[in-house]
Amino acid sequence: MSRLDSAIRRLQAQRACLDLGASLLRELPGLVVELGLGNGRTYDHLRSILPDREIFVFEREVRAHPDCIPEASHLFLGDLRETLPAATRRLGGQVALLHSDIGTGDPEETAALTAEIAPWLVRLLRPDAIVASDQPLEHAALRPLPPPEDVRPGRYFLYRAGITTL
Repeated sequence: MSRLDSAIRRLQAQRACLDLGASLLRELPGLVVELGLGNGRTYDHLRSILPDREIFVFEREVRAHPDCIPEASHLFLGDLRETLPAATRRLGGQVALLHSDIGTGDPEETAALTAEIAPWLVRLLRPDAIVASDQPLEHAALRPLPPPEDVRPGRYFLYRAGITTL
């Protein structure tokens, strides 16, 4: 498969998982978090499918399309290892949908980052929250969900948060 075909399939899986995640939390109040703004495509999609939700974004350095940059009060700039602990004090236990798109292209580096931030992600989530991720997440508080029918298992990941004691 070409890299273009792979990127198209990844984006289709991402959209399908975000759409399913949004539909699963229609009755669940809470915030939305986007880890990795990139050029702003998924942030823009989240705004369109969850127009009444407050969305917070985490990004190391903003390079998004100008129409897809959140206001400063909803943007955490810097390394996730530093911004997530601070954000937990502000947003902890309030997030209904978390989208994590933090793959770096280096599998070992990405796996290490994912393992390091997973406990912080769980602290952000309210019970029954949905997580959509480009990386597998391992944490006792996260229960894997099956992907949408048109998404090959392992292409993108969905989880539901349980009740945690932190």
